[in-house]
Amino acid sequence: MSTKPIGIMGGTFNPVHHGHLRSALDISDALSLTNVILMPTYMSPHKASNNIDTTHRLAMLKLAVQESPVLQTSDYEIKRQQVSYTAQTIDYFRAEHPQTPLCFLMGMDSFMHFTTWHRWQDILKQCHLVISPRPGYEIAANSDAAKLLAAHQTSSVESLHRALGGFIFLHHAHPLSISSSGIRDLQSNKQPITFLTPPRVEAYINTHQLYSAPI
Repeated sequence: MSTKPIGIMGGTFNPVHHGHLRSALDISDALSLTNVILMPTYMSPHKASNNIDTTHRLAMLKLAVQESPVLQTSDYEIKRQQVSYTAQTIDYFRAEHPQTPLCFLMGMDSFMHFTTWHRWQDILKQCHLVISPRPGYEIAANSDAAKLLAAHQTSSVESLHRALGGFIFLHHAHPLSISSSGIRDLQSNKQPITFLTPPRVEAYINTHQLYSAPI
């Protein structure tokens, strides 16, 4: 089997910014993915909840990818209206694409704790993990993450196309130093967020007065 994989990137996207979008496009190009699906969580088990309604986060994401032929959105986790576990999400996409490789995109900070995730073994069986290393996050020798990486790592893009899942690929990108929390802080202090997020998203935030007060 040799089929172009589909990428899946989850997150709160509160709000979506150029760092998210640039990373998704960079990985898609490097790994020859069919597309990357950006999916806002309803509630993440790994992050504190926030006060921004899910409809706003999804609306901003749709505006951000409106003109991209590669980036798409999914409201699967939001529609479930439950705590979002990646294993259930991967089950859903595997059922939707039974013969297509899936690549789940995540940062090194998340991968370091991956073996504590709900049904993490099933996740790795059903999809590949594409890990983006981040400054300040190093895998400790002999840790569970290090052992998992040693057992499943590949440097071959072709291997991601030839199997439905099971490999871990480290993608060294050039991340933009932008954060959603930084954008929220700027907005709450009435400082400009121009060029940190797409103009349509900035306009949406201003129209709906999101993040106008500390959250």
